[in-house]
Amino acid sequence: QVRLVESGGGLVQPGGSLKLSCVASRRIFNVDTMSWYRRASGKQDELVALITTVGATNYADSVKGRFAISRDNAKTAFYLQMNNLNPEDTALYYCGINARDHSYWGQGTQVTVSS
Repeated sequence: QVRLVESGGGLVQPGGSLKLSCVASRRIFNVDTMSWYRRASGKQDELVALITTVGATNYADSVKGRFAISRDNAKTAFYLQMNNLNPEDTALYYCGINARDHSYWGQGTQVTVSS
């Protein structure tokens, strides 16, 4: 069974940066999209960023210009560079991969932005 494992979360001060990683336990074929979501306390889950197989990206308005999603084409892995973080970015960030025949989800990594 394929697992997605996130890493890179932690505690950071406002204005700081973090880079999240999502790595699959084995290669996934026929991938359509790779996405980052976040779940903040008391709020609905939010799609933060998405990247397609051809490299097209999409971002939530709240993170445009601050976050960047990228992927490693040599393996099933992708990343989220987060800059200029603010307390409103505090959440559990989890990754998802939509493939032709299945969707995969990680357990998440906590990001806390606080002084």
